Amino acid sequence: MAADRLTRYARLPRAYHDRTLLHSTVDAFGRAHWLLRDSAQPDGPYDAVAVTVEEGRAHETQLSAVRPRHPLIDALPDGGFVLADIRSRAGDDQVQVFDALGRPSWHFRVGDGIEHLLADESGDLWIGHFDEGVLGDRLSEAGVRRWSSTGSPLWAYQPTAGAGSIVDCYALNVDRRAAWVYPYTGFPLLEVRADRVTRVRKTPVGFAHGVVVHGERVAFFGGVRDARDRLVTGTLTETGVAPGTETRLTHPDGTALGRRRVICRGSRLYVQPKPFTEWLLLDIGVG
Repeated sequence: MAADRLTRYARLPRAYHDRTLLHSTVDAFGRAHWLLRDSAQPDGPYDAVAVTVEEGRAHETQLSAVRPRHPLIDALPDGGFVLADIRSRAGDDQVQVFDALGRPSWHFRVGDGIEHLLADESGDLWIGHFDEGVLGDRLSEAGVRRWSSTGSPLWAYQPTAGAGSIVDCYALNVDRRAAWVYPYTGFPLLEVRADRVTRVRKTPVGFAHGVVVHGERVAFFGGVRDARDRLVTGTLTETGVAPGTETRLTHPDGTALGRRRVICRGSRLYVQPKPFTEWLLLDIGVG
């Protein structure tokens, strides 16, 4: 199988490599963020630092009284941050919002089993859940929901003709104009605009963990077993995806990716291989 090499995008400065890395992401504006703390973790709330890298320059934001023990992070357009614990029980305020100075400002619950946390350009939060949350928590059972950054529910997926219920949100892409949901079972591609599913498309790909879209072009990344590094491109039609080429993604030097994180933003697929200190990029909107 032919290979496509990812390009280097952003790197955590070496000065922070002695900290414990909790999570990392790339936000709606293309800024890379790492959430870190000192190695010693207290039993209660702890202090952490969010390191932001934008166009090769780094700066940090000190976050105080952090509660999530296994957090996801994203950045808000006002310079603040949102953190969310992956697992939660009823009564837990698992989401914390911090202002631009790193002070806690809001806390609320969005449901157990968070697979994806993506803030859009307006600051709303798109949450995708995995199966244990969907099947076990009323707040998670929609599979995908949109919340305000102050905890108000704004939209929840409802079973749709051609897609049915979501058991697991395998991939979620939040762009400035649309959100794209790729759920189990069946792995259709749902296009969400103006708080409604505007189109359901059948796809030829199962178990992908990333999907990126540019105009009529679409690409699915990942799979199971030998297809873990698979990249399948295609063309959007009215009701489905016409398959194109199948390649595999690699490090810039051509080596296999191994364990990694994936973030999808419009046409951009961000991949962060272990040890999670560098983000790599594939942009299907270029070239």
